[in-house]
Amino acid sequence: MKLVVRVKLLPTPVQAAALEATLHACNQAATWAAGVAFEENARRPLELRKHAYAEVRARWGLGAQAAQHAIKKTCDAYTTLKANLRNGRYGRPRTKRHARASGKPVVFRPQAAQPYDDRMLSWQHQARTVSIWTTAGRLKNVAFTGQAEQLAVLAAHRKGESDLVCQGGKWFLIATCEIPEGDLNTHPVGFVGVDLGIVNGRFPLSVDTLIIGS
Repeated sequence: MKLVVRVKLLPTPVQAAALEATLHACNQAATWAAGVAFEENARRPLELRKHAYAEVRARWGLGAQAAQHAIKKTCDAYTTLKANLRNGRYGRPRTKRHARASGKPVVFRPQAAQPYDDRMLSWQHQARTVSIWTTAGRLKNVAFTGQAEQLAVLAAHRKGESDLVCQGGKWFLIATCEIPEGDLNTHPVGFVGVDLGIVNGRFPLSVDTLIIGS
């Protein structure tokens, strides 16, 4: 079972400035890559990488992993847009709303979330600090905090990417955790049921009737 843990970062002013510059650079690069993807009809990571990878690294100073994540984020955005168009979220084809959504490149907000993998981010759980890549170099000893239960889950089960997010001037890492599911109970004792107000024969049960058996 996958769940996410929201961890609050407590950066110093200097660290916060580096994080902000990094987020802006990654999203500027992703917006530029989205324009290339639109013009070249290259909306899969491998295809877009051929057109955008070198420029993204050179122009915005992104490391190899950050550049690849910016490109993948762009492709994921187009995949989501395509699904929304197909499902009618932007109205029917040939309507103005549909044309506006499909007729221009994707644009990312300056503070949109940026994915980090284990080569860009490392956790020191006992010290409650992280080491995180930025365009200004790797920041070490960035403090973090959170509820004790959440931090315990984070330390025991974190796996995969974490998203760097800035919301209301506060910094967070949204970390993915994967928790093993327990074995199914093949010999349950008793049951619990809630009546949905369905009439069965001559004796309907009220909507709020709770049925418990053992």
